[in-house]
Amino acid sequence: MDIIAAYREAGTFRGAAQIAGTTHKTVRRVIARHEAGGAAPERAPRGHNYDGVAALVAERVEKTSGRISAKRLLPAARAGGYAGSARNFRRLVAAAKQAWRREHHRGRRPAVWSPGEHLVIDWGSEGGLHVFCAVLAWCRFRFVRFAADERAETTLALLAECLEVLGGVPGKVLADRMGCLKGGVVADVVVPTAEYVRFAGHYGFRPDFCQAHDPESKGIVEHLVGYAKADLMVPQAPFAGLAAANAAAAAWCAEVNAAVHSEICAVPAEQLVIERELLGPLPSLRASIGRQVVRKVDRLSCVRFGSARYSVPVRLIGESVKLRTDDGRLLVIMTAAGQVVAEHVLVAPGEASVRDEHYGGPRPAPRRAVRPKTAAEKEFCALGPVAEVFITGAAAAGNTRLGPELAELNTLRAAHGDDAFAAALDRAAAFGRWRAADVRSILAAGPGTADPRPAGDALVLELPVVPVRPLADYAIGRLS
Repeated sequence: MDIIAAYREAGTFRGAAQIAGTTHKTVRRVIARHEAGGAAPERAPRGHNYDGVAALVAERVEKTSGRISAKRLLPAARAGGYAGSARNFRRLVAAAKQAWRREHHRGRRPAVWSPGEHLVIDWGSEGGLHVFCAVLAWCRFRFVRFAADERAETTLALLAECLEVLGGVPGKVLADRMGCLKGGVVADVVVPTAEYVRFAGHYGFRPDFCQAHDPESKGIVEHLVGYAKADLMVPQAPFAGLAAANAAAAAWCAEVNAAVHSEICAVPAEQLVIERELLGPLPSLRASIGRQVVRKVDRLSCVRFGSARYSVPVRLIGESVKLRTDDGRLLVIMTAAGQVVAEHVLVAPGEASVRDEHYGGPRPAPRRAVRPKTAAEKEFCALGPVAEVFITGAAAAGNTRLGPELAELNTLRAAHGDDAFAAALDRAAAFGRWRAADVRSILAAGPGTADPRPAGDALVLELPVVPVRPLADYAIGRLS
């Protein structure tokens, strides 16, 4: 029997449930839907026992950048009137953190590596043994060596060995904020040590550092450190000595670089052959130091070397800098910090090597501004940009009567109004008419003058293809 009919017959929910073979709750829902016109009745919103402290939780989560825990927040919520369970309160804090992270997501994206651009390095340690790891980002070629410490001399020596194994120098070497390579931090910008800057200038790469507390930016080498620990150090430790450890590391690198990499689906050793063509050349000596001379930056933000000028950032005007030549390049180094502030290719005597970024952008085009001085000029230029265009155009056309005719033009302006006069000047400039008589003729013609436009593109139509029959088909018998 139908539930509604059963309810009409019995008159109660439980009686109708027994007749229809269902529960009284189902009968109540069906009858309520029927009385509401067939639609499900709207449920009254139910509150939560933590609604009174939801604003407090959202404020504390926002203040702590989503780092505060529910355990730390619970006493404050109790004082604010929350009487529910700790479990339910954890749900509230988790929802508030999720909402905050949704609004403040860092927007990370996968790294896109270019050939010959980045070499990423990092240190790791396991069981008192330090491991130096480096990855050439595009081809995923890996370099792993062991050392007894992580001093600057050790790091630079292993980096030099890595560059020799790669057979070239990448554009940048990305590292975290290693104490051995970091000379200081100013406004969250890492200042490399003078020794590291000289090393980078010798090999021709640019040292780069990750942001603080941001290991994801160099995850490509972080993964290699963990891989080397799990697959090389733990299975083969302890090593007989540092030489034996490095021999095992070299064999392990040859093995992993000859296998297909899961990320690029290619063999890193084969990809290195391709990327090596884009790497910079290795210097002839591992630790050669170029000739250094001291120069003072002149008022043109340049230094002179070999009877040629080389630009430096404008902030160094009046400062003394060091110049060093290496492989056909000129490096400009700050005297105090040892930081390379400019790099140029050596030019011939008498020439100049100027870089736009040293002056804040490209050289602006020369502009001769219109500067009215007399009363007639000021009155005419008060019309706006159209008056300046008319003056510059007339000057370029060689109108020597422009100055005396300004008074007549001002009279025409007063007689016809600013709008009509500006439109007449605009039309005169468009057609290259620079005399006061021309402007008067345009004003006399009024708004009915033609406004020619340049010709448009040719109209090309594609005609339909029709069948063609030869004349022989129309011949009568043998006659044609």
